[in-house]
Amino acid sequence: MSESIAKINIRQLEADAKVSATNSVINMLQRPGQLEKVEQYKRRLVRKKASVEALLKSAMQSQLDGVRIGLNQLSTCLQDVKEIESSLKSINNLFTDVPTLYSKLSEVRDENMRHSQYVTAKENLKHIFTVPESVQKTKQWINEGKLLHTHQCLRDLENSRDDLLFELHKLPNQSAHDKAMLKAYFADVEMLSDLLEKQLRLVVARTLNTVRKEPTVIVTALRIIEREEKADEEACKHEKQTGFMPPGRPKRWKAVAFEVLEKAVATRIEGTQIEERKDDKLWLVRFLELIRQLILEDLRVVKTLCVPCFPPRYNIINKFVHMYHASLSKYLQEIIQNGLEGNEYVSILAWILNTYKGEELMGHPDLKQHTASLDSLLPLSALNNLQDQYLKNMAKNYTEWMQNTLISEKQEWRSSNPPEEPRLDNYLRTAAPVIIFEMIDQNLQVTKTISQELTNNALLLSIEQLIKYGLDYREGIVEFKNKHFEDRSQVPFFTQYMITIVNNCLQYTELGAQFEKQYVVYGAPHQLIDSFKRLKDVFIQLRNESGKYLLEEVFLDLDKHFEELFVSGRWLQISLPTDTICATLEDYFQDYNRLVEANFEYIIAEARESITKKYVTAMLSKKVSFKSYEECQTAAKKIFKETEQLRKAFLTAAPNTIDIEDPLDIIIMLSEVLKCEDDMISFDLHRIVEKYRDITEDHLHRLLSLRGDLPRADLKEKVNFVIKTSKPKSPVQSSLFSQLVFQDRIINW
Repeated sequence: MSESIAKINIRQLEADAKVSATNSVINMLQRPGQLEKVEQYKRRLVRKKASVEALLKSAMQSQLDGVRIGLNQLSTCLQDVKEIESSLKSINNLFTDVPTLYSKLSEVRDENMRHSQYVTAKENLKHIFTVPESVQKTKQWINEGKLLHTHQCLRDLENSRDDLLFELHKLPNQSAHDKAMLKAYFADVEMLSDLLEKQLRLVVARTLNTVRKEPTVIVTALRIIEREEKADEEACKHEKQTGFMPPGRPKRWKAVAFEVLEKAVATRIEGTQIEERKDDKLWLVRFLELIRQLILEDLRVVKTLCVPCFPPRYNIINKFVHMYHASLSKYLQEIIQNGLEGNEYVSILAWILNTYKGEELMGHPDLKQHTASLDSLLPLSALNNLQDQYLKNMAKNYTEWMQNTLISEKQEWRSSNPPEEPRLDNYLRTAAPVIIFEMIDQNLQVTKTISQELTNNALLLSIEQLIKYGLDYREGIVEFKNKHFEDRSQVPFFTQYMITIVNNCLQYTELGAQFEKQYVVYGAPHQLIDSFKRLKDVFIQLRNESGKYLLEEVFLDLDKHFEELFVSGRWLQISLPTDTICATLEDYFQDYNRLVEANFEYIIAEARESITKKYVTAMLSKKVSFKSYEECQTAAKKIFKETEQLRKAFLTAAPNTIDIEDPLDIIIMLSEVLKCEDDMISFDLHRIVEKYRDITEDHLHRLLSLRGDLPRADLKEKVNFVIKTSKPKSPVQSSLFSQLVFQDRIINW
């Protein structure tokens, strides 16, 4: 089947070749001139055919050579496999004889073991017989400080012991008795090792002192430690191979040396504290300064003297830096756990956050490159707890001091002596605001030496405490005011002390504004800015309340005189009530000159408002009705005269405190209703309502009730008309009339 397929393929190829050749001949002989080149084309094709046949023969020859070589290699491999098979069979036959041979050579093995032991014993005979003598000599060298001789002798003894123990270890049937006897014989060797270790501990512990005088002693100790480290390493490798570990190995004297150095560093730090709190209040400051000097000096010694003595791979300067860092951290945490007091918090915080990493210690140019990677001396949680405790103590001090200040001021308010006269100006005030802010400033100046974050927290705490003090201050003022008005004879200098209080309140806000400008830097917490705003609001509100208490005393004296205004029959004939009111105001205003300018302006403005309110209240209280138009005009003139008299009293007391809109103008506007003609009343009422949108119908009825010369029905109609036609076009602004509420209303009049 395959042959038929092959023949078909060959025939197909021949047919394709003939077709291809025919096409090529047709292409070459398309033009008549090309027939002349037939011989040339024929020779070229013959050459091309010969070339292709040569290439084909070469390829076939290469393939045949490769096949021949492959057959030869396969033949060789077959021969090798047969030889290997024969060798494996021979070896297998030999292995069958091994157990028999092993039993036959048992005597040889025993003899070899004895020979090895004899050789080892012979090599160590010198040390075996001289162990007591070597031990004594080694002890003497230890006492004399000849550590290298000591170590050499010790190594010889240990090698002899270890070789003998290893020979016992190799025995198939190990004798525990022999091992115990051999170890007992060399027991002093371990004792010598312990003595040498103890001596090395002493040398290493005194490194910083010894390296200044005898650096060779340190070098000798380190050489011994290095040799023992190599011996430990070899012993561990040998154990992996044989399972034998010499007694006392590994010694790990390098690790022991660093443990000793750590203990020495810890001891130096603890030994620096030579005082306690009961000995000196500045004990912590002294301790921290001594620690700074000690660490700086020790690390300089390490860098200049220890580095040349220690192997480079010990990285001794960085090791010492981290040992001092860890030991100091641990010791400071112990101090903190034992409890701090007062400024000790500041001292330790400033030292940890600034001095420790500053140029005076770890940031010193000689040490900076070795201390850059150090973490914080105390954990973040410990630092936060320390700062929190410091702020708690600060809050406690603020609370105690401010309570004492408030108690002192309360006692002074109730005293029978007037306030102390000011030294620099004429204004009455105490030193409490300045002293409180000075205390706050002192605390903030201290915290600025620690960190800006702590300063912000301390400032926030201070302002919050001051706000709390302001609330307590308010309670004290209210209590003082109530006690005074129960019996005004109990506090003879109420006015003077209230002036002092009002001035103090404003001074708190002014000092707070100065502090905000001084300490609130760009990017400060929003909470801090909000606290200053609340501080200002608290004391401005307290100033306003205290100012009203101050005026409350004035109007207690004036109320009876306001009651005499607009009294039927006699008010038009006398001017005594208004004269008395003005005289009383002038008398009190003399005391109010002790107020600072801003407070004086506030009090005058409040007094003007209150006087206006009292006068308008007296006018609208239905105590009088003018029966004729002449009486109405006379009353209007008198009202104008008294208003100007009151205005003059205020101008005399405070010529620079005139508002753009004087509240007394309300009285003048109301009096216009009394003197105007009947047909102009509606116009004047419209003017009043347009200007004072919060005036009520009752107020207008009461005002018109003074016009006894006109029918009441007409007046009522005018009021109703004005109320209906004067609808507010914009939100009603509060004025004096919002505060005038009468218990009895005029309904049918």
